[in-house]
Amino acid sequence: MSALHGVGVLVTRPEQQATPLCRLLEIQGANVFRLPAIEIRAVGNRRDMATQLGALEDFDVIVFTSSNAVRFGASLLDQKRDLTLAALGPATARALNQAGYRVAVQPHAVFDSENLLLHPRLERPAGLRILIIKGSGGRPYLAQELTHRGAEVVTADVYERVPAVPGPRVLATLLDSFTAGAVQVITATSLEIAASLLEIATPALRREFDLVHWLVPGERAAAGVREFGLAAPLVQAESADDHDLVAALVRWRSMESGA
Repeated sequence: MSALHGVGVLVTRPEQQATPLCRLLEIQGANVFRLPAIEIRAVGNRRDMATQLGALEDFDVIVFTSSNAVRFGASLLDQKRDLTLAALGPATARALNQAGYRVAVQPHAVFDSENLLLHPRLERPAGLRILIIKGSGGRPYLAQELTHRGAEVVTADVYERVPAVPGPRVLATLLDSFTAGAVQVITATSLEIAASLLEIATPALRREFDLVHWLVPGERAAAGVREFGLAAPLVQAESADDHDLVAALVRWRSMESGA
C-alpha cells in the first residue's frame, strides 16, 4: 500500500506551482484537493527595470529568492552566463538551471535567508554589490542583514502575491469535503499563503481548518501560523521544496499509523 494511501491533502499553492506537488502526493497515494490561496502576478516593466539596474556585471552576487523570482525575473539576466547567481532553495536553483543558468551560491542545510547568509560568499559581504530579485512585500531580512554587514544592496521586485477570490460554490464544495472527513492535511508553504487561506475561509471552513493537520515548511512558518491564531496540529517539513513536503507527510503518516 502507498505511504499516503487514503490521506486527503488540500494543496493551496498558486495554480502554476501546484501541479508538481500534487503529482508527488498522488504517487504516494494521497487524495489531492486544490484551492489556490494566492495568485502570482508580474509587476514592473522589464525593459525599464533593466535600464535602472544597469550592467549586471557590476553586481558581485545576484540572489533569486524563489522560483517565481526566476519565472518573472530571469529575463533580466539577458542570457549572461558568467554572473554569480545565488538561490534561496533547491526549487529556485532548479528553476535557474532549467533556464540555462548555473547557481554558485545556495544554502547547504535549511533553505532560508539565515542559512544562505552562512555561505562564504555572503557571510562577510562588506564592500560587495548585491542584487536581490524577489517578490514585492516579501520578508526583508536578507536585504537588511546584508546591508547591516556592509554590502550595497539593490532589490528588484518582479512579482506580487495577491489573495485569491474563490467563488461561493468552490468554498461550499470544499466545506463538504471537510465535513465528510475527506481532508486530513492542509498545505501552507508560505506565511502569505496561510494568511490568505485563513482570510478567504468562511466561518464554517475556518472551524474545520483547526481540526486537521497543517503542513508547513519549518519552525518560522510554524510560529507564524500560530501568530495567526491557528490551533491545528502542525507537521513541519525541512523546507517548502516539494520532495521535503511529501517526505514530512510520509514520516507523519508512518508515526500516526504506528508503522
